[in-house]
Amino acid sequence: MIISNNWLRELTSTQLTPEEIRERLTNVGLAVDAVEARRDDFVLDVEVPSNRGDCLSHVGIARELAAIEKSKVQSPQFRVSNADRKASDFASVEIRDADLCPRYAARVVRGVKIASSPEWLTQKLEVIGQRPINNVADITNYVLHELGQPLHAFDLAKLADRRIIVRRAERGEIIRTLDDVERKLDAEMLVIADARAAVAVAGVMGGADSEISDVTTDVLIESAYFDPASVRRTAKLLGLHTEASHRFERGTDPEGVLRAQERCVSLICEVAGGVATEDALDIYPNRLGSKRVMLRAERIEAITSLKVARSEILRILTSLGLERQGQREAPKLNFSIPSWRHDVSIEEDLVEEVARHTGYDNMQTALPPASHAGEYHSSERQKRAIRRSLAALGFSEAINFSFIESTTEFELIPEFARERDDVTLVNPIIEEASRMRSTLLPGLLTSVRNNLNHGNCDGCRFELGRVFSSFDHRELPCEREAIALVATGGVLNANRADADREIDLYDIKGAVESAVEAMNLPPLTFEVVSIKHLRPGQTAAISVNEDRVGSLGRLSESIAGLYKFPKPVFVAELDLTALLELNDRPVLYSPLPRFPSINRDVSLLVDRKLTLGDLMQTIEAQNVPYFTSCKLVGTYEGEGIPESKRSITVRLEYRAEDRTLRDEEVDRVHWSLIETLKKQFNAEVR
Repeated sequence: MIISNNWLRELTSTQLTPEEIRERLTNVGLAVDAVEARRDDFVLDVEVPSNRGDCLSHVGIARELAAIEKSKVQSPQFRVSNADRKASDFASVEIRDADLCPRYAARVVRGVKIASSPEWLTQKLEVIGQRPINNVADITNYVLHELGQPLHAFDLAKLADRRIIVRRAERGEIIRTLDDVERKLDAEMLVIADARAAVAVAGVMGGADSEISDVTTDVLIESAYFDPASVRRTAKLLGLHTEASHRFERGTDPEGVLRAQERCVSLICEVAGGVATEDALDIYPNRLGSKRVMLRAERIEAITSLKVARSEILRILTSLGLERQGQREAPKLNFSIPSWRHDVSIEEDLVEEVARHTGYDNMQTALPPASHAGEYHSSERQKRAIRRSLAALGFSEAINFSFIESTTEFELIPEFARERDDVTLVNPIIEEASRMRSTLLPGLLTSVRNNLNHGNCDGCRFELGRVFSSFDHRELPCEREAIALVATGGVLNANRADADREIDLYDIKGAVESAVEAMNLPPLTFEVVSIKHLRPGQTAAISVNEDRVGSLGRLSESIAGLYKFPKPVFVAELDLTALLELNDRPVLYSPLPRFPSINRDVSLLVDRKLTLGDLMQTIEAQNVPYFTSCKLVGTYEGEGIPESKRSITVRLEYRAEDRTLRDEEVDRVHWSLIETLKKQFNAEVR
């Protein structure tokens, strides 16, 4: 948009230099790309945002400049001095498609003399890059650049029956536009027609058959409001981009139609002579309603961090044309939005207007506090603890697609284990990934397979993500957060090329326990069960506080064969949502022990079905005096041990808080505990 500096001075009496105007306009969001000297004037190339159609005129820019300078726009004063008879005596207007043309006004000026424009008008147009044509056409262009309302002048004598019909074009209808090109229209394009044919493409360009010529004496001045989307579509399909379409596409002022028309008619009577009609044929079947928006002053600081006085808020908004409504001292400010501001409809739009003219550079660099965006979720602390714990154990985090092919071969987390259906996509992007995942394991196992195919045979991975399932009684699928782990190959130590040993079930069990311990949750318990995707005898259900939350074990041979895994693969999956709902354990601190402890190792020959967990729970449940802890030393099966038995060696620790224990004190409580274990588990001391 090219703006004349002299023209701005007429409208605002500004004393700013062109360079100062450039800086000030740019600071309020109207970037001025260049300032250029032309004749005795300067022009500013203003980059107007697509939502600010009100600034595609000198008055629009002047309004912004007046708000900057705390002044007022000196609107042009005009009056039609030579008027006679009604417009309906000379023409008629009919709107057939009011959805595309809510308002159309026509006014007739008779007895005009078409000639060259006066020097003042020619110079104003040439400075802003407009080529003078004739006095009537130049005046319509002048008003367009002054007020932002496109107008068009028809030769009244060339309109059949002197009728204006605003309608959609007929399919295949052809019109020859002012650029002397025949254009084929479709049935969704809006045209201005007379009694016989189309005479203009509405909002885009006039037709050559109704063009003003040197012999024209009576003109009909069109001023209208057209649907922006319709004009945009028509201009794009026809390959026409005009000054008129540029403004109609962005939204003109529906309430400024008559004012712009009267400004044009008054100038025509002044420059080209003639007699105007007393009124206009103003067809406005569906009046566009006005908008009101409420502003809370405190929201400005909450959103932008700017502290703006109430008086300054009122000054900025009223200088931009917004009208204050309601009681003056009301805590909430209500404004009536002017018809030319299509971009203002909600409270945040008013906040933006105040922020623009207060200065974006005055905003603080820190983001304002928020309860949602920009802050960690309440569960993020525990998730980060999981990630750090598993990363320290050598696990790498994986992120897989939420779409998979099938999950029928996997047993799901307890929340999804009951009767359920897979969530199937109606229009999947990939045919082989047509379901929302109800388990994280397929994605992780696919990742392991891809690594194996590339020669990476050793690795541990985990994933945190959502899983989905559908139940008959739910309208929407159920979503749960889950965590899954997978480990295969050997255990690699830092800076070592070869693995020291193969990964086993206890590696992934220890990783799961470490992750839950990092969340500061109660300890896990494990129970031997049967899981369909895990190998019998190397499978365990995982529980917390006697509530089952997942499972772990070695992948079954059938599934391992499907993925062609050459080595054992150990997997675990837990319901993370259930874990996050648990209360943290209180963190208790105690001083370091002042006195040494005494350890006693004992090897018990027990039944093979007895688990270490059951043995340790029994030891702790005895509440033996001085007892502090029990740890596993090792197990033995083989020569000298019956096949139905195995040897478990544990280390028991004893300590007193007030003195150093003597051996006889420890032996007395220790062997009492051993006798209890022998009786309960039918054990023998080796």
